Amino acid sequence: MGFRGRIRALVVEHAGTGLPGPELERRLIELGFVEGAAVELLHQGLFGGDPIAVRVAHATIALRRREAMAILVSAEVPA
Repeated sequence: MGFRGRIRALVVEHAGTGLPGPELERRLIELGFVEGAAVELLHQGLFGGDPIAVRVAHATIALRRREAMAILVSAEVPA
């Protein structure tokens, strides 16, 4: 996959996970999805693209796409 970027913000209101916004935000922060953290897309599931695997802060984490929709990322421009 190879997409790389930095987390700009969490926007949990539009994620559509069924979890209350504050609960989803707390879970994402506990996993290391904090402002300024580097992220890289590693893998997407075959059917429908779920789940996706991302690397954040040297940890590999699997997320559903609807959870990942809450994470606003700026793309890194290759040097």
